[in-house]
Amino acid sequence: MIGLLRGVVADKRPPYLLLDVGGVGYELEAPMSTFFALPAAGETATLHTHLAVREDALLLFGFATRAEKDLFRDLIKVSGVGAKMALTILSGTGVDEFVTTVQEGDADKLTGLPGVGKKTAARLIVEMRDRIGAAPPAAGGAAPSAGGGPADAVGEAHRALTALGYKPAEATRLLKDLDEPDGDSESLIRQALRKAVR
Repeated sequence: MIGLLRGVVADKRPPYLLLDVGGVGYELEAPMSTFFALPAAGETATLHTHLAVREDALLLFGFATRAEKDLFRDLIKVSGVGAKMALTILSGTGVDEFVTTVQEGDADKLTGLPGVGKKTAARLIVEMRDRIGAAPPAAGGAAPSAGGGPADAVGEAHRALTALGYKPAEATRLLKDLDEPDGDSESLIRQALRKAVR
């Protein structure tokens, strides 16, 4: 799995960009929020990536922040939302605004995005509420990133618990009221697992 690329921006033609990493050109698709954050062609950029393997292609998606990548991965898990729609959502709202929209249950705001109808918007609100509510937003409402703060540790612990098979709501419950809530992610995971087996 390709999780991160650092290289020279060779070409930018939204939604595609070409990143030269040690002489190998990686073609990526990215949301507009990432394009706005990219440096000019010829300068170095670091992108968090998601590799999608399809029957007919390997698609590489690039994101300026880990929060964008995490939200993208959560979005494509929603029934009826593919990679293209997830990029459209990220391009039209960004992480902070999407989190706020879901928390407020404002499906009408999502129907303004291309390809998002009323049923899809309602499904996004319902299915994403647990995922977003479970991982507390970092400062400014953004999803957790790799900054090292307490919200980041909780977000990482939550992702680890869901990767272990816990449902998002259950992972949230396990991470509430811990003995040492300000620990690093490993400490939070250990405490949550001990709480689960009590």
